[in-house]
Amino acid sequence: MDIESFQTDLIDWFEMEMRDLPWRKDQDPYKVWVSEIMLQQTRVDTVIPYFTRFLEKFPSIEVLAKADEDQVLKAWEGLGYYSRVRNLQSAVKEVHEKYAGQVPDDPNEIASLKGVGPYTAGAILSIAYGKPEPAVDGNVMRVLSRILLIWDDIAKPSTRKIFETAVRGLISHEKPSYFNQALMELGALICTPTSPSCLLCPVRDHCQAFEAGVQNELPVKTKKKKQRLVEMVVAVVKDKQNRILIRKRPESGLLANLWEFPSAEIVLGYRSEKEQFVDHFHETYQVNLSLGDMVGRIEHVFSHLIWNIHVFKGELHGDIQEGPGLKLVKAEELEEYAFPVSHQKIIKQYLGV
Repeated sequence: MDIESFQTDLIDWFEMEMRDLPWRKDQDPYKVWVSEIMLQQTRVDTVIPYFTRFLEKFPSIEVLAKADEDQVLKAWEGLGYYSRVRNLQSAVKEVHEKYAGQVPDDPNEIASLKGVGPYTAGAILSIAYGKPEPAVDGNVMRVLSRILLIWDDIAKPSTRKIFETAVRGLISHEKPSYFNQALMELGALICTPTSPSCLLCPVRDHCQAFEAGVQNELPVKTKKKKQRLVEMVVAVVKDKQNRILIRKRPESGLLANLWEFPSAEIVLGYRSEKEQFVDHFHETYQVNLSLGDMVGRIEHVFSHLIWNIHVFKGELHGDIQEGPGLKLVKAEELEEYAFPVSHQKIIKQYLGV
């Protein structure tokens, strides 16, 4: 491959065709960092309004470092993968305290920050600081597997090293920011997972897969394990003052620190859903409740499991001990709390809030 010609064709195309995205307005390392964390496993169109609102609320490292976690989670509500924003705030606090609010430009220092993996580190270093560091994500691996005819399984963590080495050999030292962004843009717009638009590709003449006619066979990626199906009951429980019971999820694990309606995993065919939930509720809170008929179902899909949620409405019989992780709130106050998407759907569909 003529590396210099490849760089020129790729970067020239990017300079003409790059999308107008809010995080490309400048090279502020903080903005680049926030955008890259948001873009992990999330579509660009989805991220744009979240990015704009997040930066309005937390315009600097100092503001985010000092922000209340509940406010940060609320700003992230709906984006999913909430560990991303918890790690982001934790790392931002370290940058604020250890590096005087300046995102480090040293590869070892930036890679030591919580939640900053090789891709995010490479993206910040190349885009914000102009350093010729690889930023290898799924888009980049797909593009380069075709261009360089790499048949290694991209689902294996060890394969990333192969692509990082490849990028180090190809990256433009004059325009590393545009080079890395161009590879990502090419994967998003042209070199797509299925039916790549090879006739529109600016680097088609450099692509070994196109020449061999195997572009649709790459990249090689083994399938993930089948998702586990979990049957759940979620109850919108009210007291005599018509206040709604909500609880905070644990500090670690799935959807950590988000608020939700009381829920429990159930076993179908083993007593009724209502009986199982009522027993669970009494055991957990030492208070009785009654449940009405099921009002609906909601399915929510995670990468590793599927929640099949049976939604009920219920009524408390007795007083419940409120605390930092258990509250009775009015319906109009629900918007002050960060809920996972599945429980946001319950609020909209069954409470009309």
